[in-house]
Amino acid sequence: MLTDSHCHLASHRFQPGELPALIGSARAVGVDRLVTLATSLGDLPANLSIADTPCVHTCIGIHPCDVHHAPDNAIDQLAAFTADPRVCAIGETGLDYYHPAPDGWEEGAFRARQMEFLRWHFQLAAAAGLNIVIHTRDQEGRESFEDALGIYKEFHRGIRAVFHCFIGTWEDARRVLQLGGLVSFGGVATFKNAREIRDTVLKCPPGSFMVETDAPYLAPQPHRGKRNEPAFVRDTADFLAALRGETPAELARHTSDTASAFFRFRSAGN
Repeated sequence: MLTDSHCHLASHRFQPGELPALIGSARAVGVDRLVTLATSLGDLPANLSIADTPCVHTCIGIHPCDVHHAPDNAIDQLAAFTADPRVCAIGETGLDYYHPAPDGWEEGAFRARQMEFLRWHFQLAAAAGLNIVIHTRDQEGRESFEDALGIYKEFHRGIRAVFHCFIGTWEDARRVLQLGGLVSFGGVATFKNAREIRDTVLKCPPGSFMVETDAPYLAPQPHRGKRNEPAFVRDTADFLAALRGETPAELARHTSDTASAFFRFRSAGN
């Protein structure tokens, strides 16, 4: 059993007609569960529809790069779907300081809008009894991580957060784990220059992390530069297993168990 804990099957880089083959390719290499994440109200219906497929679940949220498009009642619109058994968490939400503020927005105001939406997502997760998926990204430094972690501290007693596509130090991962959260590793961990990330991977105990693709982005070696696909989580998982001195089956088992505990999958037949 292997779980791709984070992918975007409703991305425009995947044609709807090819999804059965993509999911089939993943299952053929032992990936028997996929979590596809909405990033806006616009792709919410597509993600819910994809999650009708056995083995696929979805998370619902507004990506920080999309908060300027979202209406103030976006969270209320998401709330209408939190009881849907296809929905397994809130997100993708978070803070993105990598991309500049969109036209018509001052940088400080755009970051404030992101932080407001992140708190609203946490409040929604608390009300719905769901956990939350966090994105952080910076041009340099780690300000988005620090700001997101600060907001998580306000809610951590009732909600678990996973910091997805984690590329930080062990010390930063440890701070997430101390709050009851998780980290998730994707294809970046397989890159040749990812020494710091690999040190973090080595120090994370079983039960503290998941694996993901973030497909269609950030394909692992040996697929780097190509469109990422859910099947490629097998390459990342096998790489991490070898790094940690575990068998692929051992790593698949404990990361999937961690995914089960975090997402509490509810869909019948999945």
